[in-house]
Amino acid sequence: MKTVTRSTCCYCGVGCGVLIEAEHGRITGIAGDPDHPANFGRLCTKGRTLPLTVAGTGGRALRPEMRTMRNARRESTDWDSALDHVASRFAQIIERDGPDAVAFYISGQLLTEDYYVFNKLAKGLVRTNNIDTNSRLCMSSAVTGYKKALGADGPPTCYEDLELAETVLFAGSNMPYAHPVLFRRLEDAKAKNPAVRWIVVDPRRTDVAALADMHLAIQPGTDVALFNGMLHHLIWEGLIDRDFIEAHTNGFLDAKALVREYSPRTAASVCGIAEEDLIRAAEWFATSPATLSLYCMGLNQSSHGTDKNLALINLHLATRQIGKPGAGPFSLTGQPNAMGGREVGGMATMLAAHRDIGNAGHRAEVEALWGVKGLSARPGLPAVDMFDAIADGRIKAVWIACTNPVHSMPDIARVRKALEKAEFVVVQEAFVQTDTVPYADVLLPAATWGEKSGTVTNSERRISRVQAAVQAPGDARADWWIAAEVARRLEGRLASRTQRREGEPEGIASESALFPYSSPEAVFDEHRALTIGRDLDIGGLSYALLEDEGPKQWPFVAGADEGLARRYTDGVFATADGRAQFHPTPYLGVAEPTDARYPFRLVTGRLRDQWHGMSRTGRADALFAHAPEATVVMQRGDATRRGLKDGDLVAVASRRGKVVLPVETSDDLRSGTLFTAMHWSGQYLNSGGANEATIAAVDPHSAQPELKHAAVRIEVPDLPWRVVAAKRGDTLALRAAVQPLLAERRYASVRIEDENLLVVSAADSVAHSEWVEKLHDALGLPRGDDLLEYRDPRRGREQRVAWSGNMLDGFLLTGDTSGARAFIEQIRSLAPWPGPRHTIFLPGGEDALRSLAPRARIVCNCKQVTQTQIEQAVGAHASFDDLKSTLGCGTVCGSCVPEIKRLMKAPAAA
Repeated sequence: MKTVTRSTCCYCGVGCGVLIEAEHGRITGIAGDPDHPANFGRLCTKGRTLPLTVAGTGGRALRPEMRTMRNARRESTDWDSALDHVASRFAQIIERDGPDAVAFYISGQLLTEDYYVFNKLAKGLVRTNNIDTNSRLCMSSAVTGYKKALGADGPPTCYEDLELAETVLFAGSNMPYAHPVLFRRLEDAKAKNPAVRWIVVDPRRTDVAALADMHLAIQPGTDVALFNGMLHHLIWEGLIDRDFIEAHTNGFLDAKALVREYSPRTAASVCGIAEEDLIRAAEWFATSPATLSLYCMGLNQSSHGTDKNLALINLHLATRQIGKPGAGPFSLTGQPNAMGGREVGGMATMLAAHRDIGNAGHRAEVEALWGVKGLSARPGLPAVDMFDAIADGRIKAVWIACTNPVHSMPDIARVRKALEKAEFVVVQEAFVQTDTVPYADVLLPAATWGEKSGTVTNSERRISRVQAAVQAPGDARADWWIAAEVARRLEGRLASRTQRREGEPEGIASESALFPYSSPEAVFDEHRALTIGRDLDIGGLSYALLEDEGPKQWPFVAGADEGLARRYTDGVFATADGRAQFHPTPYLGVAEPTDARYPFRLVTGRLRDQWHGMSRTGRADALFAHAPEATVVMQRGDATRRGLKDGDLVAVASRRGKVVLPVETSDDLRSGTLFTAMHWSGQYLNSGGANEATIAAVDPHSAQPELKHAAVRIEVPDLPWRVVAAKRGDTLALRAAVQPLLAERRYASVRIEDENLLVVSAADSVAHSEWVEKLHDALGLPRGDDLLEYRDPRRGREQRVAWSGNMLDGFLLTGDTSGARAFIEQIRSLAPWPGPRHTIFLPGGEDALRSLAPRARIVCNCKQVTQTQIEQAVGAHASFDDLKSTLGCGTVCGSCVPEIKRLMKAPAAA
């Protein structure tokens, strides 16, 4: 019987509503929820392919696993044994070394109920504030900026402002890739009102920059200088709202004194842009009836991220572009429930419901509500400091849930060192193919999207119900349940014998006072009780109301009919005196300037169709069509001057580490800047990806690390020996088999060329015949009648072709690999080989292979429309509507629309 379940997407902070179709216990389809106010039925390419990520159980964590000796192999076990072992080891370390000797590192992809139980476990039971989250890596500077300037965390804006804004400033946000469904709303608004202006601040010419009315291609990291220069111009030209400043703000004179030094000419020079462009951007910002700024990782992931946020908020306060429809500073959260984690205090520097750890009154409120005494007043260690403390032995045990720090943290060599040093590592995860799982002493299998129930909060403070459509496979369990079960056992072990109830066994609290939950709803009800009277009061919400009336924004107090869409409309802010606060924000440069040894700036960012470390999106072959492999993008002139061309292998080296990648040339970067996507990990490369090179410097206010910029150099390694191999089959299983081999070569990568087709590329300084044989077996290439081989030792050439009947099923080439692309296209074509097998190695066979034209780059994933098809249609003067009607591109999810429009503009520009 087919069922349809209302839930939400588990990717970005947009919080799209989805309708999950399931049959016979399996998720079979998905559609956007037309009634959900975040997306009104729209989904992006990632959301549309979510069912593919839960198809089958390959690569899933299905059973608890643990090892009793550090170097032993993990073995499957039952839940009671695993939970008891985790509780026992944590209790031993806490009793021996104190509560701050343990730590919890969790995730913005957890549900609010999961977050809440982990937070209570750490702070209420263990009495340590050493609990932080990967949200530290994406939005903590935005949180700090909001609190410092406006008095409380949380955007003052809502999604409706996207349609009402008349000027939109994108700052460090590649919105068509990071938040595509929201970008659709902006596109619609601009189509209805072409007078709407877009200003894009980004070192790269992204799709949105190419479509913008103004692109400020600043030098990486110079945002503060830009915003200070804009404010300088507005003050001295009288384009500020002095009445609003005097009535509703403090600190303006200090900010004014600081920006006196940032004349438009000076600021533009620092940023590397034209002075007139800075002036025009400032005037558009100030004189527009409604200016909305949208910002994301480009501002936040910086050692000066808080200052970048504050400098932008200064502009909004000075011009009264806040607290009115279509206006305000809008931080777009990166993860689906980063906001929910902030609400429950699930970070090292905060308590539940936006309370402060250092505030004795706040601690007393939480103690009273939880029924405990003695919450720690010492702030916990945020992410980077936490792993440093694990490395130097201050923290002995760490529990990692739903995140992959061996890939996502900066300078990941330090993270590997930390986990190797730790006495005890727990990893709670739904997928086993991540870079962190191998370090686990205990692996706890968790439920994932479509299998969980609870709530999430999106970027506009809107809380949605998440409903489970199917049961989790194997022994996988909900994250909140796992944390609560360990907590009950730990509660029993930490209690003194006099406190333990008579007859209660040592090691488990049969009737837990702190963790009595039987459902996620019980957790939610306790969470909302803690919010009553706070700025995020959700005392009026319940599961029943969310299910009956749909998602609601906070605050939503008891008795309310609706939540508050827009904050500070009355000019009263959440500070002690009700006034917003200007902050002087000096430009302090970048954490790691370039120099003669490291002359390039490496910037990192997203791909359109991938998500974070790809533990989920990497399970859907279709999502690799737009970008099948990791590359380093280099400005075309920089590449030419160094004798480099597309596909050449280079090492991108920083003071901390290096990653070897093929070059991709582009005109979308400034000279001296490199770009690589952050998604690629050790599951796809012989390294951990971009974060081998990034720097662990952090913002002094928010503790958010600098993940966007690093000083690097380009090295051209001598790698004459090449291997390319491919196999059709279950790419997830093939990748798992090949992955252990990648680190053995100086360059190695896997890519998904087509559905069910995996390709391995490798290079080294000398030949490695034993490695080739291991690769052959890992791919499952045959040895016998279905393998045809050709060897030419004199030319250092070897070709192996695997057959399935009269069709190519795989190959392995060493030495001369120039024919690899033709073999790939033959496999992809699914066409029988036209003749005897051995003729594939003859001149005629080579000609037949070469006649297969390589497939052009896919632009529209939904309809598999290529760039060549679009360019040919544009060359024939087809309009956008013509493209949609004839090719079908842009008619399903719309994620490809910005790139299509950019391609249409290119011939006109030429």
